[in-house]
Amino acid sequence: MESWKVGQWTGKAFELPDQLKADQLKTKETVGFTMYEDTSKLIVWQKAQELVLKIYEVTKNFPKDEQFGLTSQFRRAAVSIPSNIVEGKARGSNKDYNRFLLIARGSLEEVKYQMFLARDLKYIDEQKYKELLNLAMEVGRLLAGLIRKLG
Repeated sequence: MESWKVGQWTGKAFELPDQLKADQLKTKETVGFTMYEDTSKLIVWQKAQELVLKIYEVTKNFPKDEQFGLTSQFRRAAVSIPSNIVEGKARGSNKDYNRFLLIARGSLEEVKYQMFLARDLKYIDEQKYKELLNLAMEVGRLLAGLIRKLG
């Protein structure tokens, strides 16, 4: 799995950038970052992030004429899933969190359709489609469980 910047996702933990040291975590300026760090410990967020990275990887091979079409829509919908998990948690109430988890679930369904379309257009093969779909289904189960828990 490739790493990405801002913080460093290692696949097991979220590492803070050098400029954010432990003593800074107590300041107001880093409260949002602390929430993000806590959210990144959720398995549902980790799996949603994994899905985003895999979608970015497969869409690199989509035709150039899809750059502003399916490629962009597929990526934006995928990014929306972990983004809404983070934003909902940062809102501070279970009611808001639940609402954002429902939005994430809607984005997940959009991503599942785009997988289906990409397969039918022959942009991804059957094996890659099944791999992505299995991961999306896992994210869906985890989201459903969290939504029930907050109920």
